[in-house]
Amino acid sequence: MTAIAGQGGGRQGSAETLAPLLSIRGLTVRYGPITALDGLSLDVGAGQVISIVGPNGAGKSSLLAAIAGTVKPAGGQVTFKGQPTIGQPLEQTVRRGIALVPEGRHVLASLTVLENLRLGATIRRDTAEAAREIEGFFKTFPILGERRNKSAGRLSGGEQQMLVIARALLSKPTLLMLDEPSLGLAPKITDQIYAMLASIREAGVSILVVEQNAARALRVADRTYVLNGGIIRMSGTEAELSGNPDFEAAYFGLAPRGGAQ
Repeated sequence: MTAIAGQGGGRQGSAETLAPLLSIRGLTVRYGPITALDGLSLDVGAGQVISIVGPNGAGKSSLLAAIAGTVKPAGGQVTFKGQPTIGQPLEQTVRRGIALVPEGRHVLASLTVLENLRLGATIRRDTAEAAREIEGFFKTFPILGERRNKSAGRLSGGEQQMLVIARALLSKPTLLMLDEPSLGLAPKITDQIYAMLASIREAGVSILVVEQNAARALRVADRTYVLNGGIIRMSGTEAELSGNPDFEAAYFGLAPRGGAQ
């Protein structure tokens, strides 16, 4: 997909030999008396795809919100490219190279497809290059090109998901975070979305994806973390987790607290 332009140059060598792009240590998020994340720690390396799986209410969306800066943690550290992110305004987080595609797609329904895409490039000064990238997305996703001057609210769910991912990429992120990108989509559309993510990764963009579909998450990720009750219950590669008899128990919160990581 030639329209996808990251800030890297493909896979970035071994994650074990490089400092992580994103590092989270002891992250705690509370909403009043409710603890959504309880001392969570994980890393995302340059060029990696990391997935977070778990049931509803596990704390997955709170994790992405804390990284993006839309939720203030009660404790812990988040560093991106070696610099702390907690307390930074959302615009600064985006400028530093983090883009979030939230659950529910969140297109601006009253604006056209083209206007939605232009909003993704508002932080950029290279307006001519951004315009060329928008045209590239229209070639990659012809349905968006056909409807460029139509209201984004008239797109199907899958088309809206393509739009919001393209819009996020126009900020030229180093790390793309997606919250339930396949939620409510037909299997064929989900396949298209995940093919798009593979191309994004090959363009040098690291990906942190939250998914309820554990099988899908395991297939796409270098490493998957099982989150339940705000705690990482297990983590590992597809080979390590898909054949692990404790995986289902961990997913549903039945594994002992502080399980293998």
